[in-house]
Amino acid sequence: MEIKVLAFAGSPRRGGNSETLLDWVLQAMEQEGGVAIEKVVLTEANVNPCRGCNACEKLNKCVQRDGMDYLHDRIVDADCLILAAPIFCMGICAQAKALIDRFQVFRSRKFVLKLPVVAPEKKGKRMGIFLSTAGQNWDYVFDGAVPTVKCFFHVVDIPDRDIRYLMVNGVDEKGAILSHPSAKADAGRLGRDVVRELGTRMGR
Repeated sequence: MEIKVLAFAGSPRRGGNSETLLDWVLQAMEQEGGVAIEKVVLTEANVNPCRGCNACEKLNKCVQRDGMDYLHDRIVDADCLILAAPIFCMGICAQAKALIDRFQVFRSRKFVLKLPVVAPEKKGKRMGIFLSTAGQNWDYVFDGAVPTVKCFFHVVDIPDRDIRYLMVNGVDEKGAILSHPSAKADAGRLGRDVVRELGTRMGR
């Protein structure tokens, strides 16, 4: 049984620190075998911001026709969702935030329409990963992003206990993470651990 991984590269800067961190995680996952990975670069995904119209509370779908038409079923079907995004101005970058806001359709489905978001057999088996980088060395630089990320995962039935985090601060300029003493090893370990945990949950 193949593990389906859907990974979002959220930074507007291609090949930057958060995307490098993501690539390390995905490489480790791929090496475990039996994993189908799809990486989505948000700057190329045509995901518009939420309009706040609340039409999804009645229609059970978004009124916008854009890149989310392609992503919707993949989000629901994935065994592991990964969001990689840097910190801009003490919060998650705009490209990733736009995607998160478009999860309003899942919030409406779950809490307003009282309909299932994922198939019953997937409940309790999915996992999420948040990867982030920040230029500042402050311990609290990720504090503003974490509640937003938890909302992103919660509305698609990935609770706190099933979210894993790797957040690296003090890496500002492009490529700085390549010199970080532990980031690559930490990313590899995380990727392997999550694939193995998912394999156990899925009875592989």
